[in-house]
Order: sequence, then structure tokens, then C-alpha cells
Amino acid sequence: MAEYKLLLPSMGEGVMEATIITWLFNEGDNVKEDDSVVEIATDKVDSDVPTPVSGKIVKILKQKDEVAKVGEAIAILEIEGEGSASEEVTSETPAAAPDTETLKTIEQPLQTVAASNVEFSGDLYLSPLVKSIAQQENISEAELKSIKGSGLEGRITKEDILAYVANRGNQPAQPAAAPVASSPKSAVSAPAATITAAAGDEIIPMDRMRKIIAENMVKAKQIAPHVTSFIETDVTNVVKWRNKNKAAFEKREGEKLTFMPIFVKAVVKAIQDFPMINVSISGENIIKKKNINIGMATALPDGNLIVPVIKNADQLSLSGLAKAINDLAYRARNKKLRPEDTQGATYTISNVGSFGNLMGTPIIPQPQVAILAIGAIVKKPAVLETADGDVIAIRNLMFMSHSYDHRVVDGSLGGMMLKHVHDYLENWDLNTEI
Repeated sequence: MAEYKLLLPSMGEGVMEATIITWLFNEGDNVKEDDSVVEIATDKVDSDVPTPVSGKIVKILKQKDEVAKVGEAIAILEIEGEGSASEEVTSETPAAAPDTETLKTIEQPLQTVAASNVEFSGDLYLSPLVKSIAQQENISEAELKSIKGSGLEGRITKEDILAYVANRGNQPAQPAAAPVASSPKSAVSAPAATITAAAGDEIIPMDRMRKIIAENMVKAKQIAPHVTSFIETDVTNVVKWRNKNKAAFEKREGEKLTFMPIFVKAVVKAIQDFPMINVSISGENIIKKKNINIGMATALPDGNLIVPVIKNADQLSLSGLAKAINDLAYRARNKKLRPEDTQGATYTISNVGSFGNLMGTPIIPQPQVAILAIGAIVKKPAVLETADGDVIAIRNLMFMSHSYDHRVVDGSLGGMMLKHVHDYLENWDLNTEI
């Protein structure tokens, strides 16, 4: 019999570690090839790790709530054969530790803005988690360079920076940094006042994902001055077109045809009209994004929220968008998303109408500068202009709300962008092919 080391697989650019949530098998259990053996969590998404071989789990090396690094062994399996083997779950990624150049490639500093204005130069290669902690704690670049990293190639790990923060008062003084806006150490635990539970109240601890959502939402509101514009849109043509095509599309493709591909197509065309809505802010610089990656806010069965991303949405046909949207929604609700599936959004759509809501004022996810909320489609009497004068007819109407970051998006840009989405939907061609 041979030993097989099950390693934590690569999980996408910038993701260097994960937390063990639950082992689905115990030591001594037999597993088959492709069985999901453990649930893991990154700061982006929860997912399962399958085993690429059949065998018996003889040793679990990383227990629940422990953190494992990419490429680190998390369990040992006993398999048929002689000697020992060490493999990552994905065959494309070698088991050997990546060289320095590879590390620089997979973990380049993200062009994001956080609660502080601290910026780091390109020669500091920090994971998103470490960078987030550094920005939240207002740790300067000089301080970071003084930290001796315990990670591969001397990189700073989460444990290194947390230990530094804990002992920061005992560290040698560093040159003063430019004044920055202070931010709470924990966005979740920063209420205006202490709340005491009354008799009979139920105390429900936040799960890991809810804590992440809470922290991200508080930071987003602290960072971006939100402005919201509203518009009511006649989507009668869209409704007619979908009703005409949905049965044939499902028969041909085996996929449901929802309204979301149409909304995404209209948003992409409007972004192409106004590319300065497809930007991020880094310090005093505006980063104009080349790719159009649309985030799609998705409610999960447990009540939490996740935003999978349709990559290069401008390069997809309506049929391609429908397939991508259905795939992401299915995998999101079944915990099958990969960390890279939630990264890189440049603009987000939230379909509040799926809950029967007429409109909403969504929070802009950082580092994006705008988000669109789609309301419920409702039949209403509306005034139509005809050659013979105005008439009242029953139409399918829908509200849209566009929230944007007033640091870089003024009312004219935010409003015109929304109006163009409105125009594309109102003038939807009933002969559009799919």
C-alpha cells in the first residue's frame, strides 16, 4: 500500500489559503475518486475539495477551523501501490512549490480601495487577506517591509501580520504616514450602542459568510458616497420576446431563458457607451477597466448573498449569457462555485424584483463604482403616444435604480448610463435572434 498526500488545490489568482469548515469523511473511511472529502472557505467563497484517487483516509492533517495554504497537505490517504505520492487535486497544477516568478504572477497586488488610503508599491507581494488587514490597520509600507515573513520565499502570512498588529505598540517607531480616515477594527462589531438582549430574545451568532458580508457592506458605505437615480421602464417588448422564445430555447439548449440575459445585454451595451462607469479607484488614480465583467447578486438558500461574475460579458451572445447565468446561479446555490467565479467584477446587477420588490437602493461593492437594481415587472395602465393622439394601454413596467460612487461618477454620467439601459430595454427588437 502507498501513502497519498491530498494537497489544498490552487483556487485562483490571489487566493493563497483556505479555512477548513467540515470534513465529510473521518479517519478510517474509504473514499472513491472524485468524492468531495472536505468543505473549505476562502474570503471569497465556500467550496468542496474532491479527491483525485480512491483510498482510505488514514490521517487528517488539518482540523476544522484550521488554515491551510495552497499546496499544503491536508490529509493522507492509503492507496493501492508502493511508495508515496503527493498530488494536488487539479492535475494541471504541479505539487511542487511554485517558484518566485510564479508567485509574483498569481498574487500581484490587487487594484482595490479599502477603508484606508494606504497604498503599497509593486515590490510588495501581498495576498488579498494580508493586504486587507494592512489597509484596515493603517500599516505603512515601511512597517510591512520590517515584518519578517514566515511564508514561502519570505512572504508575509496572515499569522505574521496579526502577530505584528498584536505587538505593534512594542515595535520601533516608523515614519509618520499621511493622515488617513480612521476605520473601525471590526466593521461588524461597530454598532452605535451596545444592545442588550431582552428575556425571550434569541441570540443567533453570525456565520462566517454573514460576517464577511457585514464587513464588506460597512466598508463599502464608509468608502463611497452613494447617489441613486431611478427610472421606470416599459419592458413590454422584452416580455413578449421572452414569451415567444423561451419554449424553443429550452427545447434546443436544455436551459431556462430568464430575463437576466436581456438585462445583462442592455447593461453591457450601456457600459460600452459610457466606459467611465467601468472603473475603479486606487488612491488618486482612476483605473479604467478593459474587460466588462458583470457581477450577479445571488441569494443563497441559507439567506446569505454571493456575487458570481460573468467574465467578459461583452463577448457573449444572448444564448451564451443565458448559459453562463444559469450555470453560475446553479453552482452558487449548490456550493459549487470556485473562488475565481466571484472575482474580478467591474459592474454588478441586483435583481430585487425576484423577491417581488419594486425597487431598491443597493450598496456598491468595492472596488466597483456603480450597481444597478432591477425591480419587479408589473402590469400597469400607461399613457402611449400614437399618431392619433395619446391612449391608455396595459403595459409591463419596471423600475430600475442606479447607485453610483459620487467621487468619480456625477449625476450626469450615472443618469445617462441608466437612461441608455432604459432605452435598450424599451426598444428591444422583437425579432432579436437567440
